[in-house]
Amino acid sequence: MEQQPENVDDGSFLERKGQKRKLEEGDEREISAVAAGGGHALLKMIAAQVETLDSTFCWKEADRLVSKRAALILAEIAKNEDFVDAIVEEGAVPVLVKHLQAPPYSDGDEAQKSFEHEVEKGSAFALGYLAIKPEYQKLIVDNGALPHLVNLLKRNKDGHSSRSVIRRAADAIINLAHENNNIKSLVRLEGGIPTLVELLEFDDPKVQRSAAGALRTLAFRNDDNKNQILDCNALPMLILMLGSEDAAIHYEAVGVIGNLVHSSVNIKKKVLDAGALQPVIGLLSSCCPESRREAALLLGQFASADSDCKAHIVQRGAVGPLIEMLQSPEVKVKEMSAFALGRLAQDYHNQAGIAHRGGLEPLLKLLDSKNRSLQHNAAFALYGLADNEDNVSDF
Repeated sequence: MEQQPENVDDGSFLERKGQKRKLEEGDEREISAVAAGGGHALLKMIAAQVETLDSTFCWKEADRLVSKRAALILAEIAKNEDFVDAIVEEGAVPVLVKHLQAPPYSDGDEAQKSFEHEVEKGSAFALGYLAIKPEYQKLIVDNGALPHLVNLLKRNKDGHSSRSVIRRAADAIINLAHENNNIKSLVRLEGGIPTLVELLEFDDPKVQRSAAGALRTLAFRNDDNKNQILDCNALPMLILMLGSEDAAIHYEAVGVIGNLVHSSVNIKKKVLDAGALQPVIGLLSSCCPESRREAALLLGQFASADSDCKAHIVQRGAVGPLIEMLQSPEVKVKEMSAFALGRLAQDYHNQAGIAHRGGLEPLLKLLDSKNRSLQHNAAFALYGLADNEDNVSDF
């Protein structure tokens, strides 16, 4: 019996590589020393940052500077999940949420706009770390974070100076909505999806990646969100992103499409009609193993639609790369390629073609795997190949 692999709501932005530090070296050393000691000194440092944020909500340059520093210090401390509870218990959530918006203007403020976007960016960064703990997702949302985060996404009209704050807002939404269907729906109700779709066309690849990552999370097992993403005409840009030379971008794009088509025959048809098949097959040869894995999973999902699609996948050159992937050092890559080949092997002519291209031997070797899902997928593919008399002698 076939086993359908699960799409994944792909983790949080904190798993991404290359997070840049924005604190001065002296601050970093002080935080490291206090964190190593823990206890009263750490609580005192956290309380001081919360007090600073609570008392400095204005455009004065000195206040903006200390607010920015306080938010970043809290974010730095929150990178250690063991300290997140202490940060929340000191009352950080309400003051960080407050600083997701620009302070009110008084006479002369509009001319200076000191550290524009910077305090909001630091606050979104810190809240994103706090939201890693599922028990704090609702607390952050209940304190009013979502409308402010969606408004930060809309700062794309402010030019390149707003790139970082947009990215941090999208990343915070990823963590808040991770495996939380209620919050996914609230993001939609706050108007976040149209803006995120618009950001797929932003001229900064890091913003594109974060926007796609947020859409990927929001689309996971949420039909209303899936439909709105499609209604906002996201498919053409997502398909274009599949061909990006930036592995981080095509990985997020194939992930969004995978979550859109999961358990929806109607959306599968729309995605295929929009021209996704060839770019997805192209990703089987990507240098990024995660993209190859996601592409193989998606092809397996496409192959369930109808026999014509199975034939088209083979005709467009998927079998060779899928067989190569069976010998990957990555277990998940092998598992998804075996899954896709198993789906393709439900077609009589594909059965002979897969064996002829050398698929039989690597699939047989995978029966010795200690990974049950991989073993199961290989067995299912072999079951299909054995159904064709042309392959019997090869067995």
